[in-house]
Amino acid sequence: MNRRRSLSVFLCGLAATPGCRRQPDPSAASGEPAVVPAPAPPPVKDPEGLGLVPVDIDPAFEIRTITGLRPFRPAGFMVRREERDGKILVHNYGHGGGGMTLSWGSSHLATRQVESVSGVSCAVIGGGVMGLSTARLLQLRGAKVTLYTDQLPPETTSNVAGAQCWPVSVFDSSGRTPEFEAQYIEAAHFSFRYFQRLVSPRWGVRWGVRWIPNYYLGDRAQGSNWIDGPGGVLHDMQVGFKDFGPGEHIFPSTHARRFYTMMIEPSVYLPALLGEVQGAGAAIDIRRFANAEEVLRLPEQVIFNCTGLGARELFNDQELIPIKGQLSILMPQPQVNYNLISGPFYMFPRADGVVLGGTFNRNQWDLTPEDSVKKWVLEGQRAVFEQLRKNQQEFLAKK
Repeated sequence: MNRRRSLSVFLCGLAATPGCRRQPDPSAASGEPAVVPAPAPPPVKDPEGLGLVPVDIDPAFEIRTITGLRPFRPAGFMVRREERDGKILVHNYGHGGGGMTLSWGSSHLATRQVESVSGVSCAVIGGGVMGLSTARLLQLRGAKVTLYTDQLPPETTSNVAGAQCWPVSVFDSSGRTPEFEAQYIEAAHFSFRYFQRLVSPRWGVRWGVRWIPNYYLGDRAQGSNWIDGPGGVLHDMQVGFKDFGPGEHIFPSTHARRFYTMMIEPSVYLPALLGEVQGAGAAIDIRRFANAEEVLRLPEQVIFNCTGLGARELFNDQELIPIKGQLSILMPQPQVNYNLISGPFYMFPRADGVVLGGTFNRNQWDLTPEDSVKKWVLEGQRAVFEQLRKNQQEFLAKK
């Protein structure tokens, strides 16, 4: 018998047996619809912050506690030109807690006060971030710069900055004028764009500037104000902005706000900027001025005053007051890659250590660190991060 025909007959016979016949759908005979299984529920999205590594707040990890005086003007920072004793004098000081953030923008506004500086010898007074930024922008416009200062990095007030690129604690809202508003907005946006050119792929590389998420915690929905949130004048600088309500995040608060901005490592950034200024030919003259008359006796015809808090005595600006801040620095924890602001407390992770702060004390000139303040900051921060760790563990245990 032909093998192919034999196999065909066998399969046909198999198909004819009752056990191999396709059974009729009973629902079709009854007229009832077939039962369709319910689709699987979508996967539950993890709450925001679940994967963050909480900071280990242990006093044994403290490597230093430092203080600094922010140069604060309730009406906002000063950018102004005046003619004095035959000289052009341009002021650029008083940035409160936003000096590092506003440095490029405010210096841009200051250098713009002089129409042309190409080939002109200019004096810059002050070796902090504002003086260095002003000097560099003048050089880029062709000026010959001499930097006069009694301190250079790492000994300047700018080295004590937390250096989150977000301009807060700069002015009192009650004293804000339309002229200052325009100045503040332009300076903030100019700096925001300029710092983006300096972003490094890793900590400690070249400029020490990198992008990082910021989380602001609160027990009420944060809404918007003049600066931030939808409708705020700097909202376009809040990259990746999102608000999280109850159940949408893991933080020890009812609400959380996230946006990305840049962090600046002062111990990396300031020496790099000083190197740029010196490399472009600036002369450095280490001296301290006793009064405005000494400043105006300098040989340069164009002088930029970037003396920060020193402008109070040099140029009799009695609006300028010190705002004392105290920071405790823990050993670096490289696995921590976010900023956290909760009430008065803030945490910024940097290559040189984890920065813990929370003080903003007006009219305090004493730079002595206070043990009671350090204890308050460490205990308050520890409570935040221990609760964050507990929330993460409880969520994972239920998952």
